Amino acid sequence: MAETRYYGTGKRKTSIARVWMKPGTGNLLVNKRPANEYFGRGTCNMIIMQPLELTENVGKFDISVNVSGGGMSGQAGAIRHGITKALLEFNAELRPSLKKAGLITRDPREKERKKPGQPGARKRFQFSKR
Repeated sequence: MAETRYYGTGKRKTSIARVWMKPGTGNLLVNKRPANEYFGRGTCNMIIMQPLELTENVGKFDISVNVSGGGMSGQAGAIRHGITKALLEFNAELRPSLKKAGLITRDPREKERKKPGQPGARKRFQFSKR
């Protein structure tokens, strides 16, 4: 008999996280490394744990994450989004509390593109009257 696994894909900026959850003891592996070893900062670990703490599921799931792209903060946000989607697959009744906390909605902010004839997205070349 196959064990039950829940899957969620999370995105933030240019980071993409694939999250697999299964009932267990609370192990959290990010790219085959413990999360606190992968992320040096404690804030990233706090961001990742938000949906689990909100739904009181800390320590109930073994979570395996494959994340790529972006920086540490974007990857943490992508993992949080992926864990939220996997929790919804596990139990759809968690949706109102997750929605109220704003964890279901993907953060749409992306880097603005560079415009032609300019040095950056918004910056202009120095103006000279003569």
